Amino acid sequence: MIFDSIILVLSACVFLIIAYPLYFVVIASVSDSTLVSTGQVTLIPKGFSLFGYKEIFHDSRIWVGYKNTIIYTVLGTFVNLLFTLPAAYVLSRQEFKARRVIMIIFIITMFFNGGLIPTYLLMKDLHMTNTMWVFIIPFSVNVFNLIITRTFFESSLPKELFEAAQMDGCTHFQFFGKVALPLSKAVISVVGLYYLVGHWNDFFTGLVYIRDYSLQPLQIVLRDILVSNQVFSEGAGSGGAAGGYAQKYADQVKYAVIIVSTLPILLVYPFIQKYFEKGVMIGSVKG
Repeated sequence: MIFDSIILVLSACVFLIIAYPLYFVVIASVSDSTLVSTGQVTLIPKGFSLFGYKEIFHDSRIWVGYKNTIIYTVLGTFVNLLFTLPAAYVLSRQEFKARRVIMIIFIITMFFNGGLIPTYLLMKDLHMTNTMWVFIIPFSVNVFNLIITRTFFESSLPKELFEAAQMDGCTHFQFFGKVALPLSKAVISVVGLYYLVGHWNDFFTGLVYIRDYSLQPLQIVLRDILVSNQVFSEGAGSGGAAGGYAQKYADQVKYAVIIVSTLPILLVYPFIQKYFEKGVMIGSVKG
């Protein structure tokens, strides 16, 4: 009982350490910024205000950013899975003699790359700069996710299963589509979530390759709103009514931006949590 009590207390402490900062951002985004900055907001909102959210959603760019990010995320995740799953299945088959060589080539790309300038020149020569395809095509396969998926196929799809299907006239394509994929919901959910979060949070690609405002993702739009309000706050000075209003404006927007950018992902996660808990441990235990 003493051991269980200690574990329970430690787990509760760890949970509070992780959860409280997220909770604080939520209550701070709907509280008076003056009370937040003076440390009067700790557990419940005070001076309830939706000022920051109003300022964000009054900006028409936010809806364009949401639309673009949703398109990039959905289409990008689909393309990622379209390339990653077949590649992982092929590399998991022991009868494929070149799989080790190809896997080494993939792994090398995890440690070495061409660098920012050569990559930019390549995207420019491919006419992908300032297009939506720069978010999707160049990053079709993440090697880390490929390794996770390949490990799952190796450990969860015994060769006897394919031999039994082969006796019934099943080809590799049929086995992959009718047997492997239905048995791989866990790893598909995990890898899909990794890709989805990566696309949703993709800030650097839009910053480097996109100049057209109509193609900018949500993260760039939120960054521009946040920077413009921070500049307004600094320009108004620290004294007088203008300075106080400007600081309130910047602080409210700062917390609201965090919520607006993370809430959609937080809403998606509970629906695939059971698969995520199972699939994230793939390959950690051998037996």
